[in-house]
Amino acid sequence: MTDPKNASVEAIVARIGDRAAEDKRVSVGDIVAELGQRSQGPFLLVPALIGMSPVGAIPFAPTFLAALVAVFSLQIIIGRTHLWLPDFLAEREISGDKVCKGLDKIDPVAKRMDRWFGGRFESLISGVAVRIAALMCLLLSLAMPMFELVPFAAIAPMSAIAAFGLAVLVSDGLLMLAALGITAGTLIFLLEII
Repeated sequence: MTDPKNASVEAIVARIGDRAAEDKRVSVGDIVAELGQRSQGPFLLVPALIGMSPVGAIPFAPTFLAALVAVFSLQIIIGRTHLWLPDFLAEREISGDKVCKGLDKIDPVAKRMDRWFGGRFESLISGVAVRIAALMCLLLSLAMPMFELVPFAAIAPMSAIAAFGLAVLVSDGLLMLAALGITAGTLIFLLEII
């Protein structure tokens, strides 16, 4: 089996698809296991994307999502390669057919991600760099309640968190640098609003 850390996003999607085709039911834990070290990226990316959507305009929703990011960030900082999921979520099963249908829709996106991102400044996406990214996500998460004081201001830290999550997912050091730049701009914005 290919090392999940170095596999393309398309290859990871294909592995999940193969597993789903073999089994009638696939658990969320099985999917996370197939993602390997890259499972860290979606745990940062998905809550941030939800926070950037209209859901982020609901009072306290960004802070709740930031709390999830903080829990996952702490796990990355302490060096967990596979993030802990509550049993009720890890054991939740999905029909293999539904997983395959969903992956058919994701596959073109995965191909684009591999083409557009990845392989740039790989030293900036090493273990220590990922922990630094998680630390930045933790700091942004802790500051989220202050961003909620200004309407739609939570989009700024959520954008930075999403960029870190995507950088980890696609192993792209240049995207990691961009995420650090967004974080710096976000923190300057925070200093101006407080």
